[in-house]
Amino acid sequence: MTAISERVSEPTEQQASKRVSQSVFDGSRLRVVLLVDVCDGAQQQFLEAYEQMGKQVASVPGHVSDQLCQSIENPSQWLITSEWESAPPFLAWVNSEEHVRMVQPMHSCIRDTRSLRFHIVRETGGGRPESADRRLQTSPRIGDGVIRHALTFTVKPGSEAKVAELLAGYESPEARVDDTTRLLRTSLFMHGNRVVRAIEVRGDLLAALRHVARQPGIRAVEEAINPYLEQDRDLNDQESARVFFTRAALPAVHHVTSGQDDDRVERHALFYPARPGQGMKLAELLAHEDERAADDPASPVRRSTVFERDDVVVRLIDVVGALEADPAAALGIADSARVAELTTLLDEGAAKKDGDLSRLLTLARMDLVTDRRSAPDA
Repeated sequence: MTAISERVSEPTEQQASKRVSQSVFDGSRLRVVLLVDVCDGAQQQFLEAYEQMGKQVASVPGHVSDQLCQSIENPSQWLITSEWESAPPFLAWVNSEEHVRMVQPMHSCIRDTRSLRFHIVRETGGGRPESADRRLQTSPRIGDGVIRHALTFTVKPGSEAKVAELLAGYESPEARVDDTTRLLRTSLFMHGNRVVRAIEVRGDLLAALRHVARQPGIRAVEEAINPYLEQDRDLNDQESARVFFTRAALPAVHHVTSGQDDDRVERHALFYPARPGQGMKLAELLAHEDERAADDPASPVRRSTVFERDDVVVRLIDVVGALEADPAAALGIADSARVAELTTLLDEGAAKKDGDLSRLLTLARMDLVTDRRSAPDA
């Protein structure tokens, strides 16, 4: 985490690429907003838990400040806001086991939470002098209205074929969640005993996840794979389910598109096991390389999304043609000078410094289990 904090603390002036609709690597400051609904009568317990957590988070690299606010209309509603030097140190902390343990005392007195993260684009008032270390994103990103998220977990060795069969055979949930939210696509891959489920949603991601979890068919599949999971969970126990899905969250940290539409594209996923503590740096390398490739009309990669959590990095790509036709482009390192840097960030099992990109592509390639798109709105 220290390396991340040092890297993004340098003054920068960011110009958002029009091809990149989402990225945590802008170098600009981050505002995190947490909406909390506290159980009746548990306000004092919640306050004490927050104060204890506040003492711990104050020493986390990249943390600047935070505020706790209580609604003037409904005392059960609270708002926690925090400011961070940039997104990477926040994500490194919020996705860590330390954070899971730190927030556990708060959940016994909370009915519901909602977390929102924003890059700071403009700032006015307050009499705060401008300085080089108060970095703002100089131009807004133009999104495509799609939220991308993934979940990842591991299953017991030897159960991979059975789990793949179960995950491929479920009945697709209703795409329409409500008037503003719709499921667009679910892509599920496996790499050894690791499962990655990537979803695309238009509207409210949390509403979509809850909608999917309520579907009887999905619930039946989740129950069926429970015996094969390496991390035990009980979906009937709210705390057990919360901890499991907190640890399974694999956030999207970068999305880029070439802007070229092509009916020939096929979806693939690549798994990059990072050396301990190098996951975010590896994700950033891939993100910058994908951004450069998006400007090359000859690149076979039409879209790329990088997901990262701890030392797990997954790159979801839509490609024209076979991956083997251009291993460097498929791996996201078309610049040969960056191959050595990539291998220094991979764990020892994948980082043989022989420059064999075909071997590396074979090691990284994930097996497709199912890829489902919802029908367009009538």
